Amino acid sequence: MNEDAHHHHHHHQYTKDLSKAFLFSIVLNFLFVIIEAAYGFYANSLSLIADAGHNLGDVAGLVIAWLAFRLAQWKPTTKRTYGFSKATVLAALSNAIFLFIAVGAITREAIGRIINPVPPDAGLMVWVAFAGIVVNTATALMFLKGSKFDLNVRGAFLHMIADAAVSVGVVIAGLLISATGILIIDPLTSILVSIVILIGTWRLFKDSLNLALDAVPEDIDYNAVVEYLSGLPGVTDVHHVHIWGLSTTSVALTAHLVISCANAKPELLSSIKEELRDHYGISHATLQFETPDFGKCRERLCKLNQ
Repeated sequence: MNEDAHHHHHHHQYTKDLSKAFLFSIVLNFLFVIIEAAYGFYANSLSLIADAGHNLGDVAGLVIAWLAFRLAQWKPTTKRTYGFSKATVLAALSNAIFLFIAVGAITREAIGRIINPVPPDAGLMVWVAFAGIVVNTATALMFLKGSKFDLNVRGAFLHMIADAAVSVGVVIAGLLISATGILIIDPLTSILVSIVILIGTWRLFKDSLNLALDAVPEDIDYNAVVEYLSGLPGVTDVHHVHIWGLSTTSVALTAHLVISCANAKPELLSSIKEELRDHYGISHATLQFETPDFGKCRERLCKLNQ
């Protein structure tokens, strides 16, 4: 099996496994939402009810992420020449917004419970929340590998980690209420967990918003790329360098290089693209060679500002 075929097989298996992880997570977490909400009302626990609501939002986020992941596999069309890969960026942004909304809902309800404390069934809180830790941690582990390469998968991973964190908070709250009888521990714990979720969600929101606005991806060093292109043999000027994310895993670049006729060879073009892919994480590069006597392209022909 040659290298390209091996890479294609590996990518196909990766997408297949990830799709299964999404489906399993959606079903498992939806079932747990129903169970947790029922026990939350039965135990009169805000933490359990809030956690169930948070989990329901996460299930919706997982559905969006899975649909975006599937759309990203669709081939480009004459209407959408980049395909549907940008859907992963929109899904990641939606997931971050879902988390922000969940934090707001939990905090609002917690403030109400601080003003008017309600005694929960602390023992039941602990057992149900512990089950939540197991379910959410197991789900998060399914996305651990993919979260390192795909912002959309990282969003799903953060959702599950956030859910596990909320469940840990509920367990602690239940144990403390049992030991001290202080009822406001339940809503106070919910607020503390909300702060943790908020901090973890901020970067996901910032990164996905930047990608949606076609900003340079966070892990790409724009200046280093320009410096590399400027140092190529025969290159006297580099301009109109644009770098943006096609999806949460694919990065594109366009650039104009003023280069001597002697150096403007197809072999150099191929080696540049290979270097950009292997060392700078840019998978889709479009380069335009211009000879010195071509004139200043940026002044005469190019209408797009750098």
